[in-house]
Amino acid sequence: MFSRIIRTRGVAQVGRQPATQLFRRSVTTDAASAHAEDIPAEDDKPFSVKLSDESFETYELDPPPYTLKTTKKELKQMYYDMVSIRRMEMAADRLYKEKKIRGFCHLSTGQEAVATGIEHAITPDDKLITAYRCHGFAMMRGGTVRSIIGELLGRREGIAYGKGGSMHMFAKNFFGGNGIVGAQVPVGAGLAFAQQYNGEANTTVCLYGDGASNQGQVFEAFNMAKLWNLPVMFGCENNKYGMGTAANRSSALTDYYKRGQYIPGIKVNGMDVLAIKAAVQYGREYTVSGQGPLVFEYVTYRYGGHSMSDPGTTYRTREEIQRMRSTNDPIAGLKQKLLDWNITSEEELKAIDKDARSMVDEEVAIAEKMPVPDATSRILFEDIYVRGSEPKWMRGRTADETFYY
Repeated sequence: MFSRIIRTRGVAQVGRQPATQLFRRSVTTDAASAHAEDIPAEDDKPFSVKLSDESFETYELDPPPYTLKTTKKELKQMYYDMVSIRRMEMAADRLYKEKKIRGFCHLSTGQEAVATGIEHAITPDDKLITAYRCHGFAMMRGGTVRSIIGELLGRREGIAYGKGGSMHMFAKNFFGGNGIVGAQVPVGAGLAFAQQYNGEANTTVCLYGDGASNQGQVFEAFNMAKLWNLPVMFGCENNKYGMGTAANRSSALTDYYKRGQYIPGIKVNGMDVLAIKAAVQYGREYTVSGQGPLVFEYVTYRYGGHSMSDPGTTYRTREEIQRMRSTNDPIAGLKQKLLDWNITSEEELKAIDKDARSMVDEEVAIAEKMPVPDATSRILFEDIYVRGSEPKWMRGRTADETFYY
């Protein structure tokens, strides 16, 4: 497992002092580890949740608070959100196998807590950018299921007009969905620079995978972000495997939250939606207050392969996958909390499940009926420029092919 070094909290620190090792603990991936008392009867009245003391691990940073304020309403919404994301990914899996979705398709089944926990910790005005496993983030940032599935199907009413596919989805303050491994990280630093330059009291969440963590451009972005103390939360979604490669076979240092070196870091139980919310909420306050960037590591797990073309069983065992499903599932973990804390009954949870499934299934059916784009070159050029800034004409694929706006 992973160890955490707890350092003493000084009254006043001059510069950055070496950590004082007291004892070691492990960051758990138990999705159900938390405790709550004095839960009010009202759905919208806040109460405190005590998180497991194995929820976080920090580098050159005091840990986030181990208590989190939430409400019954929020917990139910989190559950609904994660069930909806999984149902949507299951639909994408089916449509791909039916050969209705073509090309690349990367699913996040098992990682739903990351997208959900982050969204519940930030504001609509904060920005988020990620790599190509992006469907859940697109939904949490405001994209509809029909627009996401429509995009996967290449339909005109898709979230990127059917031209982006699985890896290129965008919504308000959601900047993708990016297909080049690691290339979104310096873009995320740029978004944070714009926020700082414009005097906005907001942060940028900039995500990448453990496979991308060895890219040089990631470290270049770290350097610029720390140099200018940008309000950005870098985040490695460590699902244990790159494209068929275990993390310890590709990375000399698999503690990705320490990769920032001169940037403080936090490792989070990425299977616990409440731990994620608590950590990101803490990180948002830190970065917006002018203290500079942070590097997060979300310890999570994908049940499927790297993409739909990867069976996901040649470099790990089926027993490992089943063990994670049965003992660390983020949806089952939150469900257990809701039942243990008497926030919902089995019947109410079944109703929430049914509502989420019905919503997704109806949206998928609508997406499947969306019209296919016309086979014309006009749609290739129509949205390259911001409306009103287009040139009079643009040269096409050959010298004699000209497109007029």
